[in-house]
Amino acid sequence: MASGDDDDPIIEEGVANHIFVILTQYPVRPATMTYDDVSHLSAKIKPKQQRVEVEMAINTMSPNYCRSKGEQIALNVDGTTYDETNTYSVKMMDKQTFSSIQATTNTSRYAAAVFRKGELHITPLTGILQMRPSFSYLDKADSKTREREAANEGGDSSQDEAEEEAKAITVRFARPESEQARQRRIQSYEYLQKKQAEEPWVHLHYHSVKDSRSEHEKQYLFCQSVDASQNSELVKTPKEYLAMLMPPLAEEKVVKPVGPSNVLSMAQLRTLPLAEQVKTLMKNVKLMPFANLMGLLASGTDSTAVLRCIQQVALLVQGNWVVKSDVLYPKNTCSAHSGVPAEVLCRGRDFVMWRFTLERSVMRKEIASIIKLPPEDVKEFLEHVAAPRINRGWEFLLPTDVDFIKKHPDVAHRQHMLWLGIQSKLEKVFKFSKDDFMPKNSPQPEPVHISGEQRLQMAQERAQEKQPSLQKALDARRAGGTIQVKQEPISDREDEPMDTSSSPSSSSIPNGAVNGYPCATSPGFDHTNGGSPANMPSLELQDFVIKTFRKHFVLTLNELKRLFNLHLASMPVGQSVFHSISDHMLQDTILLCHCKQIMVPFPAQSTAAPDEQKVFGLWESGEVFDKHRRLLYDVFTKNYRVRRNVIQARLAQELGDIPKSDIDRLLNECCNSQGGMWYLKGTIQS
Repeated sequence: MASGDDDDPIIEEGVANHIFVILTQYPVRPATMTYDDVSHLSAKIKPKQQRVEVEMAINTMSPNYCRSKGEQIALNVDGTTYDETNTYSVKMMDKQTFSSIQATTNTSRYAAAVFRKGELHITPLTGILQMRPSFSYLDKADSKTREREAANEGGDSSQDEAEEEAKAITVRFARPESEQARQRRIQSYEYLQKKQAEEPWVHLHYHSVKDSRSEHEKQYLFCQSVDASQNSELVKTPKEYLAMLMPPLAEEKVVKPVGPSNVLSMAQLRTLPLAEQVKTLMKNVKLMPFANLMGLLASGTDSTAVLRCIQQVALLVQGNWVVKSDVLYPKNTCSAHSGVPAEVLCRGRDFVMWRFTLERSVMRKEIASIIKLPPEDVKEFLEHVAAPRINRGWEFLLPTDVDFIKKHPDVAHRQHMLWLGIQSKLEKVFKFSKDDFMPKNSPQPEPVHISGEQRLQMAQERAQEKQPSLQKALDARRAGGTIQVKQEPISDREDEPMDTSSSPSSSSIPNGAVNGYPCATSPGFDHTNGGSPANMPSLELQDFVIKTFRKHFVLTLNELKRLFNLHLASMPVGQSVFHSISDHMLQDTILLCHCKQIMVPFPAQSTAAPDEQKVFGLWESGEVFDKHRRLLYDVFTKNYRVRRNVIQARLAQELGDIPKSDIDRLLNECCNSQGGMWYLKGTIQS
């Protein structure tokens, strides 16, 4: 081509339809183990999406095939009934599905080339796909499990439907969709899933490599005409022809996020309108003096325009700008820590910001006792604008910007009026008076250093003061009665140590109080074996434990505490029923409610926490099925994991011939399965 000679003339240009290169690089399978000799049951394709699925048979007679596991998978996927929609018709996993993913989205630079008799035949590719095992049958098994759980809990469905019918319906008209919202929608996972579901499958016939039909189709990769005189002459120059073979890469237009949450690009930021720039900066920085904000914007930006924008997204606190709560927590969102709705978070954060308009430091315990939000959310509010100080609570991060207040008195007055309106709303919601939080103008006292002997003496004096009430509660407990002891309120000005980390939690409910009530992982929950004599098992607690075990049958102590925390979180605010609950009291209540501890012999190298090794099971419910559960518990006192046939043999030995449905019910109520073994609920070790 460089010399311009036509030594290699183009005979013919042709385009084949739907030529795919399928890469058979299956994970966890060596390249030498191909699927050429495996029976292909079916194949189908979605041409527009370039999705291919192939079903291949599994050799169930192979010595490497686990028959019991195959039957268990089929049972989980299809259930016990048989119909035409079953995935496995022989009640055994006898096939597997392979689904494709696109190895590349742009195949304009790729072609299939065949060299024969000195001729190079080139065919462009439609797509390059890579086959991977599909586990869609697991999704079907999960949906079956959810259906069974919904059926078991469907007793109150009619009542729920009646309540739904009684609710008023509000009709709202959708707003016109903006271009940014449209771009986000078409890139969302739900939209892509919907588009994939819309295109129908096209069923194909599979032909192996050595099949005569495959050999016939391969001939279409060769140019069919060999008479050069019948073809048009190539009139392209060498450079143009090279550009056709190697087209320049076109940059794909990707919609970039407006404001990344972790990295803020100043070059990208300055391409946005001024209002969006201010909003993005405040959302990322949270707290900023006005002078710093002007320094981050482009030089020459009008300060009056910036003032108009900043008042839309921030509030003035001690002369500094703090981002508004509804900007950080938009409507219809929730807390990443606890799942609390955005409206509740905004009220709590506004209260924290309002407190900083009155004084430089606040105490976290005092804040939490009023807004009654989980500790992680309260800590997040404070970290936005304050830092912990030893013996002084949380102090506002920045000094008061007196210069801004003097330079812009009209803005400061307008912000003061806004805070008065916010204060009146907060007083109605949280039921307090501003007089309860008068500003402390006096300087902060110096930290008082107390020796260990003084602390011990103070503790002994407090213990002597509480001795009569504790003795009275202890006597009542021995007599079988209950008594409530009024707890002394914690001083609002108690020294608060530096708090820079949150306590770990084994459940989704955060540590601390929920809706103002102490929960099973809060400081009020005594993790000692003794517990306070005042914390006697109440009727409400016994009722909760009975209902929980009749629903779950087997629970670890850790899981019961998690469910208890969820129960507390669902209670209406102000309904004080439960007081401080100790581990000891909770275990006593379990034993009072016809349940027993199952001494599961965990291995020495077990990673389970102590609360996860305390396993309790429903012992007596008044049903005939109690005998089955007791025998099951006895089996698990020998080993923490057993096979199904061991359980079945023990039941048959004691109770005679047991129907398969009873064994399935027993295992579903009390156990979980993993790796062909059965474990009591909550005891599976990773």
